Amino acid sequence: MSKILIKYEGVNISRGEHAILHDVTFEQQKSEFLYIVGKVGSGKSTLLKTLYCEMPIDGGYAKIFDYNLKKIKKSQIPLLRRKVGIVFQDFQLLTDRSVYNNLAFVLRATGWKNKQQIEERIEEVLGLVGMKSKGYKMPHELSGGEQQRIVIARALLNSPELILADEPTGNLDTESGHRIVQLLHDICDTQETAVIMATHNHQLVKAFPAKVMICEQGRFLDHDIKD
Repeated sequence: MSKILIKYEGVNISRGEHAILHDVTFEQQKSEFLYIVGKVGSGKSTLLKTLYCEMPIDGGYAKIFDYNLKKIKKSQIPLLRRKVGIVFQDFQLLTDRSVYNNLAFVLRATGWKNKQQIEERIEEVLGLVGMKSKGYKMPHELSGGEQQRIVIARALLNSPELILADEPTGNLDTESGHRIVQLLHDICDTQETAVIMATHNHQLVKAFPAKVMICEQGRFLDHDIKD
């Protein structure tokens, strides 16, 4: 039986007095790939932010891993976030240091101290994303697609159970975007890491099929991508 990582039942999400989504109900299983589609401003990013406690939920039942998001303590949030890898549209790499030092910074910040173990883990994740020879490069020396691969490597550093990818192809050309989505699917399959990818690009979803839900008119619903 598959392990359920996320369970939302009747969840409401607001920003101030502005309702974003209501009655959100879904489950996410281990090793499952889920697309969240919807127009800009439909609530995709806001929903993702609730999963790592960047945004609160207003009502309903929400559980991720073993954490009840209505009752989670502030001291538990860093522990939850250790289990989640986040891939941003705009990369958010540190521009003043190399790829290797970007990754080493994250590991040290999350408690890694042994230099050899740090080096081995960085080499391992760079290999997973096809960037093993790029550790010495500065971010500006890489293409957009290569930078996004480094961001995915960064997300994998602490062996997360879940990757959240928020419009990861938004700043990429079509070919680079396809490669990134294929890489995320490969990671889902080979690392048994669940992936939730928010996108408004229906062509990508058709090219790399998986479960799809849509943010539309304040609701979060099952969705079929039609030709």
